[in-house]
Amino acid sequence: MEQGLVDADLGGSVYKKRVPLPGKGKRGSVRTLLAFRMSDRAFCMFGFAKNRQANISPREERAIRLLANEFLGYTEHALKKALDAGELVEVPNE
Repeated sequence: MEQGLVDADLGGSVYKKRVPLPGKGKRGSVRTLLAFRMSDRAFCMFGFAKNRQANISPREERAIRLLANEFLGYTEHALKKALDAGELVEVPNE
């Protein structure tokens, strides 16, 4: 994503990224919506199978943008608190 490899910029630091599933091709891909700030943080906000849902509604998009703004605004302390409480799950960057 830092190299501009996104499928759509939805505004408010929210991006759509297609993720192919092994052996499924384009039709079996999953779409993910991510809150992303360059060289800082990324949060997976929502994911859906392309063959189950074409897109999200404008209302869902607004809600995801609001939540993304909140998550990206977390201080290190608030982020640690949310992780410790199990409200967020960290995915290691390997």
